Amino acid sequence: MPKLTTEQLIAKYEAMYEYENDCLSKGFKMIGGIDEAGRGPLAGPVVAACCILDPEVKILGLDDSKKLSEKKREVLFEEIKEKAKAYAICAIGPDVIDEINILEATKTAMRNCVKDLASKGMSPDILLIDAVNLSGTGLDVIPIIKGDAKSDSIAAASILAKVTRDHMMVDYDAEYPGYGFAKHKGYGTKDHYTAIREQGMTPIHRRSFLKVIH
Repeated sequence: MPKLTTEQLIAKYEAMYEYENDCLSKGFKMIGGIDEAGRGPLAGPVVAACCILDPEVKILGLDDSKKLSEKKREVLFEEIKEKAKAYAICAIGPDVIDEINILEATKTAMRNCVKDLASKGMSPDILLIDAVNLSGTGLDVIPIIKGDAKSDSIAAASILAKVTRDHMMVDYDAEYPGYGFAKHKGYGTKDHYTAIREQGMTPIHRRSFLKVIH
């Protein structure tokens, strides 16, 4: 994929800021984009992030985290943390995922992000979210299908969540060697299933995802 020019990156950022501009035009000031990483893996937490961007500061290159290289995600991760008005990142571990299911765990992580921002005096007044039906925050929520590729705020949240979770899985790789967590990040690759059959499950495996392993 050809590298975009600065002008193209600015145009893309502005196009992906339309939802935020619409909210600003309606009087909302703290627009929180929410996304998650890690709903599908067999191991590790699900991580959610909520990010409130500064309307006066463009962070060029934002996109769905899955479309970006690891190197680019890492660069944007630091830039988002430096330039965003506010952000929160929350993880829910495998035990809770097994207890309440992955969708409810994801929603809990998202609500915890909103609570965390509120505790810092930086509560969003509206939420843009990547097509999850999130209730219980007391805030207006705008669900956007494939929102991480359509909204800068959601894209920023997707990067915060993805990079944070990847870092956690690299740490788990050192704690539980032989499973390849640093490589596959807990997803159900052939090598991962083989490791589970040969070595058994670790404390970070989601037992509800692995009820039958032969």
